Amino acid sequence: MKKTHAYASVSNIYDDYVTAEKFPFNLIAKIIWGFKEADYTPGLLAKIPDQFSGILLDVPAGTGILPAEKYARMKKARIVCMDYSPDMLKIARERFSAGNFNNVSCVHGDAGNISFCHGFFDMVLSINGFHAFPDKEKAFSEVYRVLKPGGCFTGCFYARGITRRTDQFVNHVFVPNRTFIPPFYTQAEISEKLRKYYREVEEWNAGSIVCFHCVK
Repeated sequence: MKKTHAYASVSNIYDDYVTAEKFPFNLIAKIIWGFKEADYTPGLLAKIPDQFSGILLDVPAGTGILPAEKYARMKKARIVCMDYSPDMLKIARERFSAGNFNNVSCVHGDAGNISFCHGFFDMVLSINGFHAFPDKEKAFSEVYRVLKPGGCFTGCFYARGITRRTDQFVNHVFVPNRTFIPPFYTQAEISEKLRKYYREVEEWNAGSIVCFHCVK
């Protein structure tokens, strides 16, 4: 799966955008997406116990800003942060190195061709990733492949058709700059995909973002 380096142009503002704590990013989150970052990220990360002692894959890791505090508490876990963008990964490496995250490693990689063997991970976390993957079907298949039976897949991504304003913003801003890559799934299609692969599926919404926690 080939992904352009579109995120090179936004890596310097990515943290502010995804945390939505500062103006005008908090306004964008409220008006365009219909939520605050606090509406969904804590709920996702709460699905991962602080005492988790397995191997977790975070893909795409981005700059590592959203789960960093969580990872600092997960002393027993081994965490692999993977991203295709060298610019994003550079920031993540600097963040985790400066914070002495000895349990976190950052690797360059492709969600459509994950370079780990079958059943290697106990958990996969994917925050705001699938709408940026060119081959989403392959990414779904690869995540399932590298996850152990009984392992968990937790994440969230954009679903088209929930809010017209969001859809227009995505199509006129994010698609042209290649930070979001079509095709995009509806919420019903996302549910269908997850239930195709996983025996237990929990879903909830944060504006136009569909969040989920699944068990293989």
